Amino acid sequence: MSKDFIEVRGAEEHNLEDLDVRIPRETFTVVTGLSGSGKSSLAFETIYAEGQRRYIESLSAYARNFLGQMDKPQVESVEGLSPAISIDQKNAANNPRSTVGTVTELHDYLRLLYARVGTQYDPVTGEEVGEQSAGEMVNQLLELPEGTRAKIAAPVARDQKGAFEELFEDLVSEGYARVEVDGEAYDLTLDTPDLDKNYDHTIDVIVDRVKIRAADRSRLADSVETALEKADGVLKVIVPDPPADVPFASNTRSTGALGGEGDDRLVLEFSEELGNPNSDFQFSEIETRSFSFNSPYGACPECEGLGQTKEVDENLVVRDPSKPIKHVFEAWSYNRSYYRTRLDAVAKHFGVSVETPFEELSEDVQQQFLYGTHREVVFERQTRNGTRRKTKRFEGVIPNLERRHVETDSDSTREHIEDYMAVTTCPVCEGTRLKEQSRHVLVAGTSITEVNQMSIGDALAHFEGLESELSERDKTIAEEILKEIRARLGFMEEVGLEYLTLDREAATLSGGESQRIRLATQVGSGLVGVLYVLDEPSIGLHQRDNDRLLDTLEGLRDLGNTLLVVEHDEETMRRADNIIDMGPGPGKRGGEIVVQGDFDDVCDADRSVTGDYLSGRRTIPVPDERRDSDTALQIRGARQHNLKDLDVAIPIGQFTAITGVSGSGKSTLMHEILYKGLAREMNDNTSVDPGDHDAIEGIDEIETVRLIDQSPIGRTPRSNPATYTDVFDYIRDLFAETKLAKQRGYEKGRFSFNVKGGRCEACGGQGTVKIEMNFLSDVYVPCEECNGARYNDETLDVEYKGKTIADVLDMEVSEALSFFEANSQLRRRLKLLEDVGLGYMTLGQPSTTLSGGEAQRVKLAEELGKRQTGDTLYLLDEPTTGLHKEDERKLIEVLQRLTDNGNTVVVVEHELDLVKNADNIIDLGPEGGEGGGEIVANGTPESVATVEASHTGRYLRDLLPDVDAEGPRADRRTPTKPANDD
Repeated sequence: MSKDFIEVRGAEEHNLEDLDVRIPRETFTVVTGLSGSGKSSLAFETIYAEGQRRYIESLSAYARNFLGQMDKPQVESVEGLSPAISIDQKNAANNPRSTVGTVTELHDYLRLLYARVGTQYDPVTGEEVGEQSAGEMVNQLLELPEGTRAKIAAPVARDQKGAFEELFEDLVSEGYARVEVDGEAYDLTLDTPDLDKNYDHTIDVIVDRVKIRAADRSRLADSVETALEKADGVLKVIVPDPPADVPFASNTRSTGALGGEGDDRLVLEFSEELGNPNSDFQFSEIETRSFSFNSPYGACPECEGLGQTKEVDENLVVRDPSKPIKHVFEAWSYNRSYYRTRLDAVAKHFGVSVETPFEELSEDVQQQFLYGTHREVVFERQTRNGTRRKTKRFEGVIPNLERRHVETDSDSTREHIEDYMAVTTCPVCEGTRLKEQSRHVLVAGTSITEVNQMSIGDALAHFEGLESELSERDKTIAEEILKEIRARLGFMEEVGLEYLTLDREAATLSGGESQRIRLATQVGSGLVGVLYVLDEPSIGLHQRDNDRLLDTLEGLRDLGNTLLVVEHDEETMRRADNIIDMGPGPGKRGGEIVVQGDFDDVCDADRSVTGDYLSGRRTIPVPDERRDSDTALQIRGARQHNLKDLDVAIPIGQFTAITGVSGSGKSTLMHEILYKGLAREMNDNTSVDPGDHDAIEGIDEIETVRLIDQSPIGRTPRSNPATYTDVFDYIRDLFAETKLAKQRGYEKGRFSFNVKGGRCEACGGQGTVKIEMNFLSDVYVPCEECNGARYNDETLDVEYKGKTIADVLDMEVSEALSFFEANSQLRRRLKLLEDVGLGYMTLGQPSTTLSGGEAQRVKLAEELGKRQTGDTLYLLDEPTTGLHKEDERKLIEVLQRLTDNGNTVVVVEHELDLVKNADNIIDLGPEGGEGGGEIVANGTPESVATVEASHTGRYLRDLLPDVDAEGPRADRRTPTKPANDD
């Protein structure tokens, strides 16, 4: 075959029907089709999986043992494959220490820039810091309390790999006996440390052990000078038992998780290059790790580089101030004598009864109950020998909880106290994560923490032309670093991420944002001849930003790479070189190629549902009329993240779409303000912390609030759509009612694969058995006992209408709907699953294999199955994720049905066909990040479309027949071949 094609023969993965396909290399190919038609099975489970498997198999057996193996996909052959890279929507990281800056490696370049050309300023005086002499260091040390014990040390190796045998020999020959290696003391005359050369080590030579006394100034000065000479101008002073009040602003106390277990010494570092005689601040040497919040050398000592601390929250300790004193403190049970004696004594001290409502106390007395009394209190305790009295200050409920949280060895006690703690911004570093010295190193007048707080767009503008503000020396040093920083920022702006701030936690990114970050990284790598497989990269992108994303993809192709993109977006298909339309139906009715060719070929295909929508033969209609509303939920003063003190009205009984460009504040408004605010107010859910706002009014207009998000419906393979929606309960009831089941005494539980009795015990009801392989991936094979049926033979003897319980679990939703047509309960629930576009899904499909969009639609179907009382607020975040136009039409009908039943539906959405069906649009913007957070337009789709400042409105114009204005896509090409009518 020609090397110009990737040729797949006999693909049978999942629902693929012995598929043969040729994909042109170095082109932009889109794989589309109805949901469940086999797109991902072809692109990811066959082509990418085979490419990845071949690469791993080319490695040594030793390397494969660490990397793991991929199973061979069910395909006869795949030829013409390039090295394959998958850019999917998995979240970048769940580690709270990962930020946008760290996962893109931008922070590494920023650390290098600030370490090499940064200027240190004094945090106390604001003066530029210059050189300091040994005498000035001695003067600072003499400010320690008289008699403080200290070790004067020379740090000769700092986080360096090696065994250091020669260094230890040289030190002994020079007369040095004592060293500290990685914090552990050694006497070199007795024992030479045996170090692993593959690990980083820190070695401090102990020059002298002294007591800080003015009378011994001469000895102290000699030791300091010796240490500075030995360590090239750097000095370390180790104080084993630090005084309570350190007399100068130390920022290098090595304690907590980053400093090592039990390390509570005070470590002071001095540098001849850094010092200020007008300040008592102690400076250490500037290195790249000084700007790393994942290192004890750079992390804020209070929060250990997390930017957040956990503190006992007054509002969680006192949730209902109308309760009497003895019951108002949630964490203290009055039934326990310890708490009872304290509350009784403090109440008596203030002359009140413990039955007095807490809210009736003066604010000063309330604060003394919470944070401790100003004066001593008499505590009485009854013993067998009479009453014992003790006089002391009452420490306060909140300090008591904070002290016990630190001191307790009991996990249950700690967890109990954490129920009353809230995560707050670190008061020391103000959320910037870095220690004080690092926050006062400036480049061109800007600190690294200020750069991290910038959006990518603002950071790019900041670094453009920065050289003009640097000296010639600094310009030469920074030239290559600045080039890398600007390139990485530019790539992320190209894929529509300019609104993200560099200090944004990676765990808070959506799947689409994580995918585009990885895409930007790949663009920056400049690789050629690679096969990139992408999964719906347009998800979460506004139409305005989509064009830039497509430009980026075309740029990757033009470098000489092959792009295989699973996508439903029309604009992406219009710009693709080649389209593979899978179908003709979902599930078992799919798995074939309906049409392959360019955009016009797909439009002209008779059997292609995709072609019907692209050509205009089918459309999602605009509603004939919009609903009216007399009442609304009013959000007052929303200020979380970039929201600019918004007042927002959500009409009751209407279908509302929250729109806007990426990063404009949509999810913040829905999740952080609306949902969490209502959950706290309506359900008294103190575990959620609503975003900053003044109030939500009109809550009495709704009965309950439901968030239908894209989180998994289950964490184990034992959970599936049938169990989640209670369909399986009704199915098991039917099997238990059969004649044979009654004869054998089988009850409903017999037909569960999660409990003993009816399930196959060889596989535990899983249907598969895992076989562990050395140097190969674990292999899952059908259970030999039940042949993958999950049940034992006796259970499979029972049939309903000729089908066993295992046969039913293998049915698609549409097939099961027909099979159980006579059962009204099952028919109704299965019809709901089909209505939300899940007709192709098998009833027993493990929940762990569902996409986020599929999980969301299963939840929606389950919600629809409940008795509808009206007055429910439904919140959905991008429900069209992963949906074909035909499935999107079904989803819109479901949402309209929910609203017709008297409920209020609010969706965050970019898909214009859904947005045009809303009664009301709240369009945020005008831009992302700091440029957003305002209401640009509000009203019906027709009214929003007339607002020139609304990006959403301008793109809506082409879809609304009653709007007499052209949108940005009014002049795009239409199919050139004649369309065939249905």
